[in-house]
Order: sequence, then C-alpha cells, then structure tokens
Amino acid sequence: MIRVLLTASDTPMREALRHGLEAAPGLEVVGEAGTGDELLAQLASATPTVVLFDLALPGPDAFAVLSALREQDPQLRILAHSDLTNEHYVARALDLGAHGYLLKNARLSELVHGLHTVAAGRPFLCSTMGLALLGRLYAGSPVASDVARAALGLSKREMEVLGLVAEGLTNAEIALKLFTSKRTVETHRQNIMDKTQTRNTAALIKLAVRQGLLPE
Repeated sequence: MIRVLLTASDTPMREALRHGLEAAPGLEVVGEAGTGDELLAQLASATPTVVLFDLALPGPDAFAVLSALREQDPQLRILAHSDLTNEHYVARALDLGAHGYLLKNARLSELVHGLHTVAAGRPFLCSTMGLALLGRLYAGSPVASDVARAALGLSKREMEVLGLVAEGLTNAEIALKLFTSKRTVETHRQNIMDKTQTRNTAALIKLAVRQGLLPE
C-alpha cells in the first residue's frame, strides 16, 4: 500500500484530491496539509511513502521546502503538483528533489499513475509537460535534438513525428507534412509510446538543463 501525504493550498481542491485518492486502489491517504509548515510538521508522524507536493503552498519558499523534505527523509518520494508549465521551473523542482511533476489540470487517473510511478522509484512527468518540453527541445539546436533522440531511443523519423505531435498536429496533418501515409504516422506514434517511458522523459529534461540545451 502506498501511503500518500497530500498537500494543496486550496481547501476544496484538497478535499477533492482526498476523496479521489481514497477511492483509488493501492493508495492510502495518511495526512494532508495546507501550508509548507504543516507539511514539514506532519512528515515524521505520517510516515508517507509519497508526498503530493503543491508548489503553491503558503509559508516557506516551495523549493526550500523541497530541500527540507529530502533532508528529513532521503527515502521519501515526492510528486510535485503545480499550475506552472515553464520548463526551467519544472527542471528546478526536479533538480531540488522532486521525483515527478504533474499539472493540476491532469486527470485523476494520471495523478494516480504518477503516484504509483514515483513510489516505484521511477521519475514521472505528466504527458502534457513531457510532450511540450520535448517539442521545445526538438525545435531548438541540432545538438539538443540529437541528445533528445538518443536519450529516448528514437529514430530520426520518430523524433520528427514526436516534435509535430508536441506542436498539436493530428496524424493526418503530420502525414501531409512528412509526405507519408496516416497509417505510417500511427505506427510511428505507437512506437514512440512504447519507447518514451516517463522515466526517460524526465531524465532527458534534467540532462538537457544540466547540459544547457533548453532555451533561455
């Protein structure tokens, strides 16, 4: 059973999260907090497996809280929860101790999947952020594209398709742009889904930031 300590700055959202997670298999909500100070105070007594950490919690700076969480319990897994989509903000959260990043508008099913993923020891990035960041990385320098492709194990054509998917093109539009068939694009997309485990996406973003590959 995965023990979850959930946080949210908004009380109605926190209640909705609790009800949703309590109904999900394999999860147990062991505590909840509305501020950074409450979270840190509950950590020892709640003994969570994973903290669903709202980066907008009032109180201490969110990144300072992330560091404090890791200092108090190095084994703790942390899934950051935020409205912000800036890639540098995401990368900083990952670098400072978060094991995953999820947008607040993500579906409950993706949240549950994210909690299970980080609890299992793997990094997690929600699908919206993963595709958007990969698209921006792909649209940058050739070096960034090569690193992304190598990290994900994609062919050059699959990387092209992934970049166009990130731009919001449909399979039919991608087929026209690449002068190929819709069925071929569907095959590429399935191959991409098979290869791009969330673990690889999150690892790629962290690597890209450290190597200076993400645009300023």
